[in-house]
Amino acid sequence: MVKSLTAILLAAALLFGLGLYEWFLVREEFGAFGEEVETLYEKSEAGTASGEDAKAVQTSWESRKERLHVWLPHNDIIRIDDYLSESVRLIAEGNFPLALSKLEVLRHLAKCLPDTYLPALENIF
Repeated sequence: MVKSLTAILLAAALLFGLGLYEWFLVREEFGAFGEEVETLYEKSEAGTASGEDAKAVQTSWESRKERLHVWLPHNDIIRIDDYLSESVRLIAEGNFPLALSKLEVLRHLAKCLPDTYLPALENIF
């Protein structure tokens, strides 16, 4: 009986610890990605962003994606990939108004997505 309770408590603590690790990792990665998107948004708003700037953000996302692939569902990753790819193309073509709408979605995703991985009651049930 004591062994069973100990094993159950140990498993629960391990799951909670992994949940916290996941949340901190996702929050940290998206915090840095959000700053990059914000900088690109500001440059696009001013009309000074170049295709190279957008490509740098995309390259940064590709390296982050490798670390986040284990923790995030494919749908979330694909959604960011799609909006980022469209933004890169639009910025390279100089279509800043449409690129701003895509970057706005990326800003929102970078801000809200990490909270969906918080080990909180609303995310568990």
